Amino acid sequence: MTSNLETTVTVFGGSGFLGRNVVRALCKRDYRVRVAVRRPELAGHLQPLGKVGQIHAVQANVRYPASVEAAMRDSDIAINLVGILTEGGGQTFDAVQVKGAETIAKAAAAAGARMIHVSAVGADENTLSSYYRSKAAGEAAVKAAAPSATIVRPSLMFGPEDQFTNRFAALARMSPVLPLVGGGVNKLQPAYVADVGRAVADIVEGNAKPGATYELGGPEVLTMREVMEIILEITQRDRMLAPLPFGLAKLQALVLQFAPGAFKLTPDQVAMLRSDNVVSEAAKTAGLTFEGLGITPDSMEAIAPQYLWRFRATGQFQKKSA
Repeated sequence: MTSNLETTVTVFGGSGFLGRNVVRALCKRDYRVRVAVRRPELAGHLQPLGKVGQIHAVQANVRYPASVEAAMRDSDIAINLVGILTEGGGQTFDAVQVKGAETIAKAAAAAGARMIHVSAVGADENTLSSYYRSKAAGEAAVKAAAPSATIVRPSLMFGPEDQFTNRFAALARMSPVLPLVGGGVNKLQPAYVADVGRAVADIVEGNAKPGATYELGGPEVLTMREVMEIILEITQRDRMLAPLPFGLAKLQALVLQFAPGAFKLTPDQVAMLRSDNVVSEAAKTAGLTFEGLGITPDSMEAIAPQYLWRFRATGQFQKKSA
């Protein structure tokens, strides 16, 4: 049997938010990890996650097939984590999340490597959101190039470096009013990023059904209003939650898409909030979830206080008693 030490896993987009958690999980299981990123010189923060020589960063840009093929050389498994939340310049949803995903899948197939593609809960070719349509098209492109590929669809992910809970905590520190697009009634199933990283590593180890699509959501289904209330409770901020109709939110987003930091809001993000972001009943029935992989996911209420404490006015972390 081949040792994990003899197995090379190439992680495209491995230096990002989910990437560092996937790399950490793979290193704990003694895989050789090749991190394929556009700027390998900026991936040095990954080195402490593994043993000396275990992690190797290489240059690759999914918009250039030759660089992807070079990164895949002698690899046993390919993991695609590359994705963008907003478009800019040549970094479009189609270029990155559709054609880029297809390029990686074709390179994996040519190398005889197994393929794991990370998409998103909410991927749908008929949705109003360009982001979610591109995710669905990316899945189709991957399956066409590598039919046995495993698809992973996480719900909105949270964790110390996320652009989700940290964004709203920062906004609460600056603004007395927090908007709830569409009234905040849309449902989410936030997934802890470390749990998603562990799930991807489990799939690498062969603990998944070949060619299946897994949907990974946390233990609780929450409305956007409930998520905001949890963040305000953790950060000890008293802020007004003001419903914002979709039409008005879309108009504001035409301007706010150019805003910096926590104030940024794009028309496509408004469209994303029109639908729920939860694990489907079909995935639950088929066992294609965290639980199906033998993982008990952590809740946002259990994890978020460990890093959102820094947004409190007191700046002190107070652990809740059990």
